[in-house]
This record gives sequence, C-alpha cells and structure tokens, in this order.
Amino acid sequence: MKKIANINELRVNDIPYVGGKGANLGELTAAGFPVPDAFVLTTLAYDHFMEKSKISGKIRKELATIKEGSDQSLTDASARIRAIFEQHEVPADLKKEITDAYLCLFPAGKKGFVAVRSSATAEDLPDASFAGQQETFLNVSSTDDLLDKVRKCWSSLFTARAISYRDKQGFAHDQVKLAVVVQRMVNSEASGIMFTVDPNGGKDEIIVEAGFGLGEAIVGGEVTPDTYMISKGSMEINKKRIAAQKWKYTKGATGATKKTDIPKELQKTQKIDDRFIIELASIGKQIEIHYERPMDIEWCIEDNKIYIVQARPVTTLGGSVPRTADAQENAEILVTGLGASPGVATGTVRFYDEGMSLDVIKKGDILVTTMTMPDMVPAMTRAVAIVTDEGGMTCHAAIISRELGTPCIVGTGNGTSVLRDGMVVTVDGAAGTVYEGDLKKAEKPQEVQSVAAPYVPVTGTKVMVNMSMPHKAEEVAKLPVSGVGLMRSEFLFTSFIGEHPLNVIAGGRSAELITKLAEGIGKVARAFYPRPVVLRTSDFKTNEYRDMKGGLDHEPVESNPMIGWRGCSRYVSDNYREAFMCELRAIKKVRDEMGMKNVWMMLPFVRTVEEVEEITEMMRSVGLKRSKNFMLYLMAEVPVNIFLADKFAQYCDAFSIGSNDLTQLVMGVDRDSDILGRMGYFDERNEGVKRAISHLIKVAHEHGKQVCICGQAPSVYPEFAEFLVREGIDHISLNPDAVIRTKMTIASAEQKIMLEAALRTKDQ
Repeated sequence: MKKIANINELRVNDIPYVGGKGANLGELTAAGFPVPDAFVLTTLAYDHFMEKSKISGKIRKELATIKEGSDQSLTDASARIRAIFEQHEVPADLKKEITDAYLCLFPAGKKGFVAVRSSATAEDLPDASFAGQQETFLNVSSTDDLLDKVRKCWSSLFTARAISYRDKQGFAHDQVKLAVVVQRMVNSEASGIMFTVDPNGGKDEIIVEAGFGLGEAIVGGEVTPDTYMISKGSMEINKKRIAAQKWKYTKGATGATKKTDIPKELQKTQKIDDRFIIELASIGKQIEIHYERPMDIEWCIEDNKIYIVQARPVTTLGGSVPRTADAQENAEILVTGLGASPGVATGTVRFYDEGMSLDVIKKGDILVTTMTMPDMVPAMTRAVAIVTDEGGMTCHAAIISRELGTPCIVGTGNGTSVLRDGMVVTVDGAAGTVYEGDLKKAEKPQEVQSVAAPYVPVTGTKVMVNMSMPHKAEEVAKLPVSGVGLMRSEFLFTSFIGEHPLNVIAGGRSAELITKLAEGIGKVARAFYPRPVVLRTSDFKTNEYRDMKGGLDHEPVESNPMIGWRGCSRYVSDNYREAFMCELRAIKKVRDEMGMKNVWMMLPFVRTVEEVEEITEMMRSVGLKRSKNFMLYLMAEVPVNIFLADKFAQYCDAFSIGSNDLTQLVMGVDRDSDILGRMGYFDERNEGVKRAISHLIKVAHEHGKQVCICGQAPSVYPEFAEFLVREGIDHISLNPDAVIRTKMTIASAEQKIMLEAALRTKDQ
C-alpha cells in the first residue's frame, strides 16, 4: 500500500486501491498485452490530499444543498466543490513522488507527453461503467501541468454528472475514491473502441470501431466511426460500415490537443487496413479469454503498432428484444441510424444543444442531440429514448443507454435537422429507426409498448451453467454464462445410447459407443464454443446402471449404492475399465476430430489420490494430457477431498464442489431420505458444510487451483451464493432457470464486498 504504484505491480482485484482503469491496465500489462508505460496515484494519494486539505466536511455540506430534481442546484454545488479543490495545493511530499515517477516514464534527461486519466474505485465495474463521469487530460507535458491535472482529476469525482450517476446507481458519495493514471501519451494516427461481443446481444461477433486521430472524439461520440464486424470463430470480417469523418483530434505544435481538418479525399475512406482489423480482433479475443468475460477495449495505433489503453467489462448485454415498431407497414420512417440500445418507446421530441439548460428534458421525452456528453447524464435518465447525429456502438450515448435500459439510436447523421421539437415519434432502438407518431394508436397497440432489454450484470465471479440434455444446448447457450460448469455424461447414455455401456462393448460395438458419446458431447460443445464445457464423466450408481438395457448382466446388487461402486472406483476396476476408456476416446474424438478444444474433463466421486494417478495414466494412453487448453477438474464431494485438498491439488487444475453429496457425507444424511429431509437435516447451509467449503477454497488457492461449485445450493439459496462469493469462489455453475436471478445476487454481493474493502482501506 503506497501512494504511487507502477502498473506492473497491479492486478484486476486492486480496484479499491487504484480504481477500475488502473487495475485493468495492470492486469493487461501482466498478461503481456501491449500497454503504454504508466504509473498510478493510488487512493492513498487521494486520502493524503484530503487529510492535509481537511475539505471532506465542506464537501458533505455542499452535497447536502442539492435539491432533488433540480439540475441547476446540482450544477451549482458541483462548481463550489471543485473550487474547494482548486484552493489547496498538492502536499509537498506527494509532489516529489509524482515528479520522480513522471521522469521515470521517459529516457534520462527527456520529458515527454502523458495522458492523465481519472480512475475511480466505482468505475469499470462488472455492473456499472461510470463511462465518462470523471475527467481525462491529454498531451500533458510539464511537471506543473501534471500536478494541476491530477488535482482536477480528483475534483472531477464531484462533477454534476458523476454525482448524479452515483445517485442513480446507488453508490454512496463518501465510499467512492479516485486514483489517477498517468500514462505515456500515444500520438495515434487511428484509434477506437472494440467490444468482444455485439453489445446488443450477439456473442459470436467482435465489434471494432475506428476513426482518425486521438480516441477522445470517438469515446465522446463527437464523430461517427467506422464499424467493422468480425466473426469470432473464423476471424473473418463479416461487415463494414464506413462513416464520413471531417476532422480529428491531434497533438498541436505546443502539445495542446487541437482539431484538425481531414482532407476531403480521405473523409469517406476506411480508417484502418484489414490487417489491423483482424489483429485488433485477435487481441480482443485473447483479452476476453484472459478475463473470462466480454470486454470493452480502447485501442490506438502509432507507427503501425497497436496499443491497448483501457479495458473494462461490458456492463450490459442486450437480450432477444422484439422489433415491434418496424412491423408497422404504414408508419412513416423519419430517421434511421445505428441501433445502439434495444427497446421501443414513444414520446415527445426535445432537442438539446450545448449551452441549453438540461431542465428542458422532462420525464418521458425523447432526447435528440448531436451527441451526448457525460454532463448530460441527469437528463438522459429522464428520457424514454435517445437519438444522436454522431456516435457508434461504443460511444457515451450507447453505453449509458444500455445501462439505463433506454432505447437509443446513434449515428443518424440528420436526426437534429429532420426531427422537430415537440413532435411525437416512436423510437425502435433495435431496428435503428424513428417513426412518426404514436404507434400505440396503430392496429396492434399491445405490440408497441416500451420494451427494454433485461438487465443482466456481468460478475467478477464467473457464472456457468449445469447441462443435462444435449438437445437443449442451443437454447441454454443463449444465457449470459461463461460456459458449462457441469455437463452430466450419464445423460448421454440414456439419450444417445439407451444401453449399458458394457453391453454395447460385449456386442462388439465399441466404435458405435464412442461415436454416439462424441456426438452428444459435440452438440453441447458446438453450442457453447469457444466457452469451456466441463464434462463430468459417468456417475451412475449400480441401481441406476441395472435399470439400463443389459444392466442386470453387468451390475451387482448393493444395499447402499449412494456410497458404493461409483465414480472413480469404477474406472480403475477391471470390470468397468474398458467402458471408461471409451468415454476417454470419445472426449479425444470431440477435441481432435471435431476441433472442439473447449471440452474439459471432470472426475466424480474421487476417494484416493492413487485413483487419480491411475486415471491420469489411462488418459495419457489415449492422448489426453492436462494443459491450459485441457483442464482436469476433481469433484469435491467426499470429505477426504477436503482433508487432503493439498494432495489432490497436485493432480488437477480445479475443484468443483458437489454440494449435494458433500452435505450428505459431512452430515451423515441420506439425501434421498424423506424423513430426514423433512426434519431439516439435509441442508447445505449447515455450518459444518460451509466450513468444509471455506477450507477447500483456502487450500486450493494456496496451491494455485481454482474452485467451482456445481451443486444445486447456490441455485436455491441466495444467501448461500453470497457466502460463496465472500469466500472467494472462482466459478458458480447454476441450473439454467436460476442463472439470471443468481447473477443479480452475485453482483450485489461483489458490490458490497468491494465497498467494504474501500471502507477498510479508508479506516487503515
């Protein structure tokens, strides 16, 4: 914990210390992505300034003067707070540290240009981007200017837009701090933004937006960028939308950022070559894989080299939203543009231009403007739809509208000239179309109600899904999950084979068994590709196997099959070994012949380390070897897995908690017993079970292994899901019907934990 940190020292979980921007730049640097050199003034530097200046009480007093619903009182209070910051110098000891760090960014004896960027502890979070709420300064070239810009960044924590946005998102003002990123300035010939998914819902395409010059024009929505759509699977460019760009931001002779006209012959040309588009998409795909979630990335190109200058989680992804307005054949189309946030809304057009009071935008209006700026957030929250002349899928208007669930169309080119103040129009955000009139008065009014995409937060804890039936894979794959945390292979036997595997082998049909198993696995793998599918090898019990065709000839009778011959004890036995080898060959077939490298493997009911050693040799014999692209999970469902977690960790990449069996064996309760169930003995929330899970997570992490849970407990009990998040579990795999609501619970828990950490840091 220090006042200034080099980004090489930082990781993504350092948000309470260096804010979202700083933490993500550190994470990208450590992962080897091309990030310009930078250092970060941490929240301790901010605390140091606040303590020395003694202005916290004055700020609270000014915040208390803000009248609800009054943009003017908000603006006035913000101006007074920022003036308070300007009245106090950066402490002398901190000045020296900043100066030394600044000089270290450049070769000895030389000074260069830097970008000074705000990085708040409530920013670039999984469920709130805080896009543009704090300030950025480009082309800063002297120590005095740097110190001034650092102070301005700190005070930008209290811009009117930032205050309003925190209120909207439910963040307490005194729980948010500001770090400052000081980064070597890239004098970019071209720059832009990239989404590793289509933010309106498509998961198979990468969206790259590009413009000439520095990136602030695109981020701010001041120009409409080119849009390129790249297939995530084939890495081919599927579609291009070339926009006209008349000017760009450049570095002036004295260092100041200035507008420069673009020659007429270049205004309508493609902004970057195809080779850069593909290279950017490849980098974006790798960043998404690294973070294991969709990402919003800012990039730039200088001297034919790509740099990544920011990355953050995509905060909202559109779902399947019907386009209702464009079904009205007789409706007159007034304006078309890029559908940036789905949904349909009808309202009165209110034109807004710079210099006007935001109070002109009333609740229920359609906000029409050249482009939105961060200062306009209070008005954007009141609008039922937003239409802009400029901007692309990743501009300020698009990002904020998706977070608000507000229909939005950007890049119309002529919205402000065609639409007149006071007109009643219907905006279809998915179709990118503005229609004349209130389409609710059309023949089918029930189809024209306002429809907003369901809000699904992106969480730090990876959320996966449990799969049973391969024929449901395409449907389940549409859920906002990171992959399949549990695919039960026993259902492949019932759905695709319908016969005891040893009976199939005895009939000389081993090849058929392998092919059918591979068919079922491949069906799920294709639906989720490139997201991982963790296949749990067969875990039928003897009574279940006996019920299969031919089962009576191959299965003994056990009095307690639940703790009998199941899982790994089957695989290593002479009686069942060949059937398990067929499962391994099917996995090999899917990965090598079908090309589905996203299939990983999980062993159930592991009792001894020796079992895992023997199974590892069986895997090697068919060419399956653990690697970054082929991970082996062990189910943690027998108490010995908890007690010997350090031993088992040497033979796997991750543990997956089977909470049903673990509860049964920790509590000594038959999970199928109606009597004990009614008496409340079978409960995953029991303190003993929770302690076992806590111990496993701790030991696994000490040995560099991840921990997942695929049992039903987090799908059923919200408080259990929060417990897992607090314990630091890496993945939670849920039943399909529980994904959305449990993601809400997880996001809420993560937010609470982050704010608690920030408060602890403040107390220290």
